[in-house]
Amino acid sequence: MRLLAFGINHKTAPVEIRERVAFPPERIPEALSDLVSQPAVNEAAILSTCNRTELYCSGELEDASPIRRWFADYHRLDEREIEPYVYVHPDQAAVRHLLRVASGLDSMVLGEPQILGQVKEAYRRACEAGTLGAILDRLYQHTFGVAKQVRTDTAIGASPVSVAFAAVSLARQFFSDFGRHTALLVGAGETIELAARHLQEQGIGRMVIANRTIERAHALAEEFKAYAIALDEIGDHLSEADLVIASTASSLPILGKGMVERALKARKRRPILMVDIAVPRDIEPEVGELADVYLYTVDDLQEIIQEGLKSRQEAAKKAEEIIDVQTLRFMGWLRAQAANTLIRMVREQAHQTAERELEKALRQLRAGQDPEAVVRRLAHGLTNKFLHIPSTQIRRAGSEGRVDFLMSAAELFDLKDVDLE
Repeated sequence: MRLLAFGINHKTAPVEIRERVAFPPERIPEALSDLVSQPAVNEAAILSTCNRTELYCSGELEDASPIRRWFADYHRLDEREIEPYVYVHPDQAAVRHLLRVASGLDSMVLGEPQILGQVKEAYRRACEAGTLGAILDRLYQHTFGVAKQVRTDTAIGASPVSVAFAAVSLARQFFSDFGRHTALLVGAGETIELAARHLQEQGIGRMVIANRTIERAHALAEEFKAYAIALDEIGDHLSEADLVIASTASSLPILGKGMVERALKARKRRPILMVDIAVPRDIEPEVGELADVYLYTVDDLQEIIQEGLKSRQEAAKKAEEIIDVQTLRFMGWLRAQAANTLIRMVREQAHQTAERELEKALRQLRAGQDPEAVVRRLAHGLTNKFLHIPSTQIRRAGSEGRVDFLMSAAELFDLKDVDLE
């Protein structure tokens, strides 16, 4: 096995499991280094998003057991805890899986474009960690080209459907007049930026953007005419929010039950719609127990997302055809690498044989032997040396009745008229 894709996603595992095996961005370099130190793992990349955690590895892996063991140990879990949720794709299936992921065909939101940026980020981190080699590097470059082709040649991304869009669509069902309400957006990444854009298009009255890096919050707030605050200021502004959308990379919840209770008291029990689209979750699950809070997680948005997929189904069929062709193309390249290795070894062996025969001929010439006789012996000796092993193997195959081997040998030496019956 030269390639392996191993992971879990929104289809195989609930958010409670996904958040336990997510890799915080700052820990990925260390995790990558540890992963490639495992036996038979030569190259590795890690893709970790709110909807999936996947490992892409290249090496002489007989099966996925070393990867599964490392994955469980790294997250301090028993292998049995993750076994029901993981999937393994070897070789060609691994290639096809990554192409589908990067093209948005395996996403919760069919055709969503954010995943390609996340795949590129996984590639960048692996490059910086020094855990990519010739095979995975080529696979990622191939993947980026295929994802671009899918976007260009199909209408897979035509409809504005995403987790952020689904969150805003949910809010529209709650609030009849967006212009009278305030939204608090926690985070400042791509998903929050997309949510802010949808909220602005829907005419939200006011937006507050909270982020750990206040400069990034200010930059986003300026673009959307919003108000920027730091994360530690959320408690002072939460009571203003009718809608909260949270999506950060924090490993711990940012909004706790106590903070929300105080905000509800200040709001005189006016309800708050809270949409947590982060993995691990940004909002403590216990917040959903409060009477005046409507808390939704990324998994709860599935039904809304499904409503926006119909226009992408036909485009997805064409995209799958592109992916099938491009998977075979990459596998052809991968097989060619094995052939190139064999060719290099054959050439090295032939070169060494030729050098030995040439040195023998030069000694004979220096000894004053007849040059024509020396050249004839050189040609005869090279012919015998080059053909000795092939002749021996063909003779053995003939005695064993291995017609398939004999046919391959005839093809190798371009002997079209030989009768092997």
